[in-house]
Amino acid sequence: MTATYSAGNIQVLKGLEAVRKRPGMYIGSTGPMGLHHLVYEVVDNSIDEAMAGFCNTITVALEKDDICRVEDNGRGIPVDMHPTEHISALELVLTRLHAGGKFDKGSYKVSGGLHGVGVSCVNALSDWMEATVERDGNKYFQRYEIGQPKTKVDVIGTSDRHGTTIRWKADKTIFTETTTYNYETLANRLRELAFLNSGITIIFRDERLENPKESVFKFEGGIKHFVTYLNEGKNIVPAEPVYIEGEQDDVITELAMQYNDGYGESISSYVNDINTHEGGTHLDGFKIALTFVMNKFLEKYPKIAKRIDKDEKLTGDDVRAGLTAVISLKVPEPQFEGQTKTKLGNSEVRSIVESLVKEKLTLFFEQHPAELEHILEKATGEAAARIAARKAKDATRKKTIGDSFGLPAKLSDCSLKNPEMCELYIVEGDSAGGSAKKGRDAKTQAILPLWGKMLNVEKVRPEKVMNNDKLEPVIASLGAGFGKDFNIEKLRYHKIIIMADADVDGSHIRTLLLTFFFRYMPEVIEKGYVYLAMPPLFRVQLGKNKPVYVYSDEERDKELEKLGENRAKATVQRYKGLGEMDGKQLWDTTMNPEVRKMRVVTIPDAVAADKIFTVCMGEEVEPRRKFIEENAIYANLDV
Repeated sequence: MTATYSAGNIQVLKGLEAVRKRPGMYIGSTGPMGLHHLVYEVVDNSIDEAMAGFCNTITVALEKDDICRVEDNGRGIPVDMHPTEHISALELVLTRLHAGGKFDKGSYKVSGGLHGVGVSCVNALSDWMEATVERDGNKYFQRYEIGQPKTKVDVIGTSDRHGTTIRWKADKTIFTETTTYNYETLANRLRELAFLNSGITIIFRDERLENPKESVFKFEGGIKHFVTYLNEGKNIVPAEPVYIEGEQDDVITELAMQYNDGYGESISSYVNDINTHEGGTHLDGFKIALTFVMNKFLEKYPKIAKRIDKDEKLTGDDVRAGLTAVISLKVPEPQFEGQTKTKLGNSEVRSIVESLVKEKLTLFFEQHPAELEHILEKATGEAAARIAARKAKDATRKKTIGDSFGLPAKLSDCSLKNPEMCELYIVEGDSAGGSAKKGRDAKTQAILPLWGKMLNVEKVRPEKVMNNDKLEPVIASLGAGFGKDFNIEKLRYHKIIIMADADVDGSHIRTLLLTFFFRYMPEVIEKGYVYLAMPPLFRVQLGKNKPVYVYSDEERDKELEKLGENRAKATVQRYKGLGEMDGKQLWDTTMNPEVRKMRVVTIPDAVAADKIFTVCMGEEVEPRRKFIEENAIYANLDV
């Protein structure tokens, strides 16, 4: 390709000081999410070069001392003088807020970095940044501190390569919580980008380790490979994902879809590689088309259609049960709702996607009748279950008109009603529940004991979850419904604390509950309302001195070392379960907000979480064995 890319292509909309004053406006937050967003912003520039056809390899490296480095083999950011700003284009791109090649459609036809704030934001929020550019036979270098250039753009040597390397250290005064990057969080996003850009190679290195760890992401199959990856370990139809692609009015649409034997739906949508978490017109177009096509084909299969009433049609929920799909669009002028870019607003895209999917999906099913019948049987099964559940619900409603949904008998509720002040402890077993009731603060802490074997929701239909005697008390206590009827505004507690024993059974109960929350109430996890209590493992006491509670073998040994010669006189009690503690001990160690230790459950990447729950809780043994072998080093982690 011969498109010219020089200083004249860089257009400017001025201003940078606001970034340090209000970083959240530009990168979402100054917590871990915002920190990792810095990496995404720099990588997005390299991806834009790849989408334009000038780059095929990107390297992301985590160096010691919280330094990050991103290298690509693109054209290299221009270094010549800008015609109106009279400074190097490199300096302009890295020090001005709305400066970049993304506004000039001759340089980039489509781009993820829509607002041109990316790399300059990273520069503004870094202690220092170094840019190295290789192009036109030379190697150029410039250093910045807190967004300001500290050197000129200097030629530091010759080079037969081309590309850009950006290296920076995040500013601790901005990112006060942490400046340490999480390998898995970044790996998930880089893997996603490699799926979305087939043929590109993304090398990810952790150079902080004595023996550096390296992952190479390259997927020639693109989003088809993505769907296969998401469905690993599941029974699937068809064997190869359905793949649809087309271009209209410069909008390029790609879709890959496949059904599995589960009951949930997993649809990931992207525009110019940006994950549109809130969907938008492209997703609406796909959903409308899928429901239309399925109902059209159902008319041709009267035997299958008999499974539901004549006047009933398949709904969107029916036809998407068990569906895994990835829809990826390249849109020249995307209109995203808000700076966060999570919902596409272009009205014309809806009809583009809808007509393409109707045409190509109809063709696929006409050529693959066996797969179509299997999918129609699944969809009508969903419809029949939905209709039966609705009729049962209507009948129950008639019987109990005017009666509010009662709270479970085993729930010991708290007296305050403000959800922001209230906590629900879900406790394993009646004995631990009894101790928790005695030790709690009755104003703000509610206790719900669980007993018997929990249901693994990964393997059952939604109506079985609703009627399950182990999960129904949890649903009723939280008071916000579940599944598609879940309404977080009605949630009765803003802290849901799972308190289980520190053994295999306790770990299993935690995992079953987390699977339930992830599948049927994901918002409680997204909003940070779910916690894991961390009860102590040991109680160390010397004579009548105040006991010390510790949470690991190492902490126990340290406490005993502190006692010196009196070590042998100390009593060490190991708690096999929460039921061994009385109410006061539970309060002192696990329930008192001033001293307790808890871990908030977070899901930084929904795709990764979906895969983990599928592998760990599904029926396929081989993927689970493989997962455990590969992650044995992390086996002590709960989340």
